[in-house]
This record gives sequence, structure tokens and C-alpha cells, in this order.
Amino acid sequence: MCGIVAAVASRNIVPVLVEGLRKLEYRGYDSAGLAVLNPGLTRLRSVGRVAELANQAEGLTAETGIAHTRWATHGVPCERNAHPHVSDGLAVVHNGIIENYAEIKQALTGKGYVFTSDTDTEVIAHLVRDALKTTGNLFDAVRQATRRLVGAYAIAVVCEGQDRIVVARHGAPLLLGIGADGHYAASDASALLQVTRRMIYLEEGDVAELRRDGVTIFGADGTAPVTRPVVESTLSADAVELGNYRHYMQKEIFEQPQALAATLEMIGGAQTFSANLFGAAAPEMFADVKSVLIIACGTSYHAGLVARYWIEQLAGIPCTVEVASEYRYRVSVPDPATLVVAISQSGETADTLASIRHAKSLGMTKTLAICNVPESAIVRECALRFLTRAGPEIGVASTKAFTTQLATLFLLAATLAKLAKQNGRLTGEQEAAHLASLRHLPVAVQKVLSLEADIAAWAQRFADKRHALFLGRGHHYPIALEGALKLKEISYIHAEAYPAGELKHGPLALVDKEMPVVSVAPNDALLEKLKSNLKEVAARGGELYVFADADSQVEEEPGLHILRLPEHYGLLSPVLHVVPLQLLAYHAALVKGTDVDKPRNLAKSVTVE
Repeated sequence: MCGIVAAVASRNIVPVLVEGLRKLEYRGYDSAGLAVLNPGLTRLRSVGRVAELANQAEGLTAETGIAHTRWATHGVPCERNAHPHVSDGLAVVHNGIIENYAEIKQALTGKGYVFTSDTDTEVIAHLVRDALKTTGNLFDAVRQATRRLVGAYAIAVVCEGQDRIVVARHGAPLLLGIGADGHYAASDASALLQVTRRMIYLEEGDVAELRRDGVTIFGADGTAPVTRPVVESTLSADAVELGNYRHYMQKEIFEQPQALAATLEMIGGAQTFSANLFGAAAPEMFADVKSVLIIACGTSYHAGLVARYWIEQLAGIPCTVEVASEYRYRVSVPDPATLVVAISQSGETADTLASIRHAKSLGMTKTLAICNVPESAIVRECALRFLTRAGPEIGVASTKAFTTQLATLFLLAATLAKLAKQNGRLTGEQEAAHLASLRHLPVAVQKVLSLEADIAAWAQRFADKRHALFLGRGHHYPIALEGALKLKEISYIHAEAYPAGELKHGPLALVDKEMPVVSVAPNDALLEKLKSNLKEVAARGGELYVFADADSQVEEEPGLHILRLPEHYGLLSPVLHVVPLQLLAYHAALVKGTDVDKPRNLAKSVTVE
């Protein structure tokens, strides 16, 4: 959500801060700002795009500073609520939410501190300044102040007269960059690739001091300095560039074949599904799994819903899928024999991370992270991991992360089927067929992408619509959910999705000639049932847009438009059928002229509750 960049180096760091913020624009924000020492504290803030802040910063030079992009939680988007927040020559930027800020604010107001914003962050600035009066040392003051904070935070602090930066993290991501000319910090590695690939991922409760000549880190117990491993980032700077595409979302839709190929590379020559794909401890951990619990949010939740069909059909194991923000607060019945699977693109999703910790506290320690970011909090929290290798995803509306999650979840379902105690759950012939289908998946998706021009023509008809209905059956119902989510996220057309069999139980009341109805119609066992549902829509004057397989016996007629995917793909069909829905949403948004990559009110990485 919010983004942090900080730098202390023997060079002008203002361009580094500004470029770092540009790289973090995809996370979603409504204002931006920076504070530098030159030698006194200079602060610049703006509402809107980083480009406005860059104009203000032209000609500014400094060797120490912090910067921030804000996504509003406490207080409306405006300059006085933008970060950094200051207190008598001290400035702070903050990601997260301070839950006890009102209590701290009251105490600080009693001491004479004046608040000029509506944010929870401003209490941190005054709290550190108050501690600095007694400690005289910025590092000790930050450590003292953070002990009073309840909630989630990643912070960076600078102060006049102290040529250093102090950072701290608890419940929000923060990493350090080790450069040749100084040291850096950011909430995302992409912000620092311009200066270094050598990263240190701070752990929960860490407080660190950054100087030109070194870094000092104290762990949560604060008793002595600690050493954290330096990791060489494999992220490519080119991977976060737009290239010849109009938007990152379009680029990422078209990157799906290569993302799937990279994710499935390890089964290239495999003759069998192996639990070792999920970690060295996976064979033992999977051996006595009695059920699966999938925890996720948003698009990742939809991936989990598809996986439930696969896991129960292939492995014969009960599977439950929970919205993380609900599960973490629900009284549930724990079972130590349950495999708990956390799905997250960023690996920092606050509700999913908290849900994993909640499950572990209930004794469910068989945990697996399916994630796109190697050093993320959710990956570190789980006993097992599978990295999707989709590469950086910049567009807020997830595309390639979703399809690589689906491929990974199919791998998991097939692996659990292989290990299932029921004899004959997965025959050798079936196993070989599933492996062949997975290997061919990138080629199959590439063929679907060739339909873009036809889908763009359909999207023209959506531009003046206010509502849309998406239908699917079986393991394509979650794909209908995902299609509706994509359309509403980036085009702002209100869209809902239903199992097609539920039409007569309410949604049919909404259908008229102004309500486009989009349906996923693969040639599977439920096709005839779905065709009856489509007739129900047509009889009410609804305009139908149907994505069918090449061999689906659905014929075009007035009010019923059909696009046929190049091939039928069996159990893996959801991976193919979501791609045209992504393209439909993208081109509808283009026609409407919305901000495709940065839809209003949304953020890429949801690191607060």
C-alpha cells in the first residue's frame, strides 16, 4: 500500500528517493513527500502523482533523506496528511496503522505537542522527539518510542544534527539496501534496484541505524546487535519497465505464458508428482494430511476456490477455503492434521499473515506458503513454500500472479492425490496426462491471447453499461468471480458473479437488455446445465457474451455472442478461461478511460487491516 524509500550516501540522494517512489507507484497512493537534511530539515509534499513531487524537488540536493507514498487510512488525502510528518527538526515516514495512536496523542498533547494532521503517523514523530530529549541519540529514541506503539508499522526517521537514518519494522515489510556509496531502505526491493541488488530483509521487531559507512541492527529483544543475511536480489530492473505495452496490466497479461513456464520449469522432465517440490519437509508433512484449509484474500481467494474442486476431486481430501479477514476472527475447530495453505502475491497481505499465525496458535503447524516474493513475511512464517516465479507484478489488478497460483495449486492437488492413502486415487496414466497438460499450459495460454482483437470489440459494447453479471458452473464459478472482480476493479462497472444454477434464486430479477451477461462455457459435464441457464437469460432479453471451448455445442444467435477458445483443456480449463476475462476488463477500462494500472481507492499490497 504505502511506500517507503530512504537513503544515506556520499552522493545526491534526492534523485534516488524520487525514482524509488516512482517504482512504488504501483502499490497505490494518493499523496507523496520527502524530507532531507541539507543540513537543516527540508520537507516537500504533494497530492497526486510522484511527478508533481519531482517537479518540486528539482534542484534540491542532499545526502540523507526519506520519502513516502501514502494510501489514506487516517485522514483524507491532502497535503497536511501527507508524509513525512515532522516534530521540531525530526521527520518520519510510516507504513501501517498505529492502533493506540489516540491514547498516545492525548498524552503528547498534554505535554504541549501540537498536531497538524489527522493521521496516526504524526504521534510517532512527536513520540520520537519526546524520547530524544532524554536519550540524545536518535537510534535509542526510536527504540524507546516503538516500545509504546501497538499495531503495524515500518518507519524511517531522520533528524537535524544526526547524519543517519533509523528504521524499524513490526508487521509491515521493510528491507535495507547495501550500496557501494552508502545504505538504503525501502518497503519493496524494486525501489532500490537502481542503486543495489544486495538486500537485507529485516525481521519482526528489528530496529536498524543506517550510516554511510555501515548498518547496525538490533533484534526485537534489543539486548545486542544482530546479523541478518545479505541476499542478492534476482529481480531484474527491466522486469519492472513498461516496454512497448500501453499499461503494466496489458504487459502482465501477455507475460502469462512465460510466467507459467517459469513456475512449472521444475516438472519439465519429471515422470511423477513429488512432494519435494514444496520443500524438503513436505513428504513427511503431507503423508498424514487429513484435510486442507486455504486462506487468502481477493484474487488469491478465488484461486483457492478453484483449488478446492481440484483437491477434493483428485486427492479425495476435504478442502475449506476461508477469506483471511474473516477466518482470523472466527471461532473455528482446529485439526493438527490439516494442511494450512496461505496464498498471496506479495507475501505481505496483513490478514493472510495474521491468519497463518492464528492457525499456528491453534496447533495447526502444517503450513504452506504459495507466494511470488521469496523473502516475504508469509513465506518466512510457513514451514513449506512454493514460489510462483511470476516476476514482479506492477498492475494493481492481479493477472499473471493468479494464473501461476492456479498452476501451483493444481500441482499441489495432484501431489496430494499421489500421496493419498486410497489405492488407485491417481493412476499412472492419469498422472502422465496431468503432467503433459501442465507442460503444454504456456502454449495453450499463448493461443488464447490471440483472441485479444475480438475481445476488444466486445469491450466496446461494455463502455456505456453500469452493471454486468458473470456466470459459471463448477470450477469455473470462481473464474466468473475473478472476471467480475477484474471488471469492477479497473473499469468501475459494477459486476457480480453467480453460479449459473443460482439464476432463478434471485439474480434473474436483474436481467434486462441493459445488463450484459458474461458466461464461461467449457465443454465439460455441466455444459448442458449451463446452456439451460443461458436460455433463461435470453428469454428475459439479456445480452449474452459467452466464452466457449472450440468443441462446445453452443451456437451463436441474436443476443448470444460467442468467442471460442482454441482448445478444450479439461481440469486445467480455468487457467485458460480467466485470460479472456482479464482482457475483457482491460479493454473495457481502456474504452472508459480509467487509470488501468492504478485504479482509484485500491492498493497493490494490502499491508494493513
